Amino acid sequence: MNQEEVIHIFKKSGAMMEGHFVLTSGYHSPHYFQCARVLQYPEYNTAFSKQIANHFSNHRIDAVISPAVGGIVLGTEVGRILNVKTIFAERENGKMVLRRGFEIRKDERILVCEDVVTTGGSVFEVIDLIREFKASPIGVGFIIDRSNGKVNFSIEQFSLARIEVIKFAENEIPDWLAELPITKPGSRKLNEKS
Repeated sequence: MNQEEVIHIFKKSGAMMEGHFVLTSGYHSPHYFQCARVLQYPEYNTAFSKQIANHFSNHRIDAVISPAVGGIVLGTEVGRILNVKTIFAERENGKMVLRRGFEIRKDERILVCEDVVTTGGSVFEVIDLIREFKASPIGVGFIIDRSNGKVNFSIEQFSLARIEVIKFAENEIPDWLAELPITKPGSRKLNEKS
């Protein structure tokens, strides 16, 4: 499956949306990738997950971890294909932590899976979390790279599609975008404007 086929699947499933979105990173964009809309279809989730699993199949992987919430569905399927345990990190008091009895053991080799990367903030936090447990992050697999290759995790990384989507800082929003109603579809709570 090439990049054009991935984008076609996102458009076909309604997962590539247009409007005025505030991304999890805080940037504003006229486009948003709602991976939950595409990953609800097992054939797409499995197809994407197989590509990520195949890419990292030459590595010894003990576990797959994803940042909550976006990466959980993908990470679970990648872990199933690789036949390794799958866990996720979630925010508690603004920090990525392990809960629900999940553990990372010293010297485990762990693959990070995420749905969409814009700035990579959540993935960087999960990589730091893995290292806190004296384990090794061996790579990052994700579907959409919104940075078009600009985000560098300093470990092996693999995305199914690289796209540079227009994004604007809060103080740089153009008038044409500011006129559209704001939607905040990400999983992280952002400060609301009054």
